[in-house]
Parts: sequence; C-alpha cells; structure tokens
Amino acid sequence: MSAISDKKKSNRAKVMSDAFYAQNLLREAFPERRYGSVKGAIFAAYRFVSPKVSKELTPRRIRAIRDGTARRIDAEEMEALKAAIIEEAHREQQELRARLAALDKKVAAFGARVAGGSLAGAGE
Repeated sequence: MSAISDKKKSNRAKVMSDAFYAQNLLREAFPERRYGSVKGAIFAAYRFVSPKVSKELTPRRIRAIRDGTARRIDAEEMEALKAAIIEEAHREQQELRARLAALDKKVAAFGARVAGGSLAGAGE
C-alpha cells in the first residue's frame, strides 16, 4: 500500500498547478524587459486581461498571479493569458521580421560596396 501512495505523490508532484502555469504565462506574455519594469508589465497585463474577463480584475490580482501568490486561477483568466501569449508571439515575430529585413538591407549595401570597390580597384 505504501508503494501505491508514494507513486501517487510522485505523479502529483510532476503536475504543474494552474497558479504556477498562469504565472509562467503572464511572465512570458508580458516580459519586464519589454515594458521597462515589473510595474509596467503588470499594468500592460491588466490593460490586456481586464476587458477579457467578466469579473472585476485589479492590478493587484495580476501581481498576485505574477508573483505566484494567487490561490486559484479562473478559466477566463487562463484563456486571456493564453491569448496574451499568442499576441506576444505575433509581436515578437513581426519585430524579428523587421530586424531581418534591416539586416538584409545592410548586408546587401555592404555587398554592393565591396563589389563596387573591387571592380573599381580592378580597373586601375
């Protein structure tokens, strides 16, 4: 009997709680590096999540989720955080595409200068 209860405990320990999962979603969707501070990230999360839930949501609730002190996570809060992850992924993808386009322009300009310089040097 002891082996069975030990196995159940070890399986339970591997399951991520909703609060921990929501905390990770929130930190990933609203990284403080993008918003300049934890406070900025919390208010951005509040502005994004609050219209998507039917209950009264406060910045304090967002902080509790972010800090991992929230005792429970409502389904609509979890869905709003999942939507925020998708929005963040789209935003990051657009930024990366813009960065790659800028790098392509630099490489092309450098290649044109090098090719022009070697042609000018060959003609002398």
